[in-house]
Amino acid sequence: MSGDPRTIPETEAGAHRSKPEARDPAGTPAPPPGAARGDAPRPRAADFLALTKPGITRMVLLTSGVGFFLGSGDVIDARLLLHALIGIALIASGSNGLNQLVERDRDARMHRTRDRPLPAGRLTPRQAAWFAGVASLLGTAYLAIFVNVTTALVVAITLLSYVFVYTPLKHRTTFNTLVGGVPGALPIVAGWTAAGAPLDARALTLFAVLYFWQIPHFLALAYIYREDYLRGGFVMLGREDPEGRSTGRQAALYALALLPVALLPSLAGVTGTFYFFGALAAGVAFLAVAMPMAVAPTTRAARRVFFGSVTHLPVLLVLMVADRTFY
Repeated sequence: MSGDPRTIPETEAGAHRSKPEARDPAGTPAPPPGAARGDAPRPRAADFLALTKPGITRMVLLTSGVGFFLGSGDVIDARLLLHALIGIALIASGSNGLNQLVERDRDARMHRTRDRPLPAGRLTPRQAAWFAGVASLLGTAYLAIFVNVTTALVVAITLLSYVFVYTPLKHRTTFNTLVGGVPGALPIVAGWTAAGAPLDARALTLFAVLYFWQIPHFLALAYIYREDYLRGGFVMLGREDPEGRSTGRQAALYALALLPVALLPSLAGVTGTFYFFGALAAGVAFLAVAMPMAVAPTTRAARRVFFGSVTHLPVLLVLMVADRTFY
């Protein structure tokens, strides 16, 4: 969902040759999947941690925590919040691990992912399967026992849609981005229900904000790493749109759609006028960042959209919390 914004080479020497060893863009034999890279292997604990995709897990916990805060009454139950975050962290870690398990062969072909523990051979598929499976099951049971069944179901649906729907679609159709937005938007709903709030229209507005935010974020990322995704066999929009015109237009259109969607929590009574006008200003600023990619799609423009998106969401979340705290 997010990645290291390094420049990806645009050509790949030897990519279609019938030689026994694959070569990277510089012509150097690429290490085979399963071969460790680097001067020395990292500690096993670090590899299991990498399996959880810590950056994504942190974002899941952040949005879940905001959802819990918004779904709470006048008093925040800190103990219940802690239980919710523990369970959600376990399931998020498990789902990320299962995703890497399924995609390990494709990850081995991509520059930005080939040093992950599975393609690099620092963990075996069996180890990863046990780790991810136990974390997922333990997290689901933990939420059902210490939080509530509704939250356990919401987070379980997040895992199932991410691993068994979105992940297979990534190498079949460009619509995978629209599907992938669903598991990415559910954590804030899980936090909402963990606080005891019902699954109603208010929860739907929070889901909508996270869903529409993800589309330009993903489109920009897919365009930046279009050559790498091609190596991995992923069917991203950039594969069928090498010049980026459709990708740029869609990123701008979804940024435009996000602008009114981000105002819905205020209209539904989740937040007030402080958030409303703050989100309006933030939405206009993000749209201004996205428009150049629609006019002249370049990697530089896509990077601006990507970094604009990773700034935009925290701003919205801070506005939500500040609105409920001070207004």
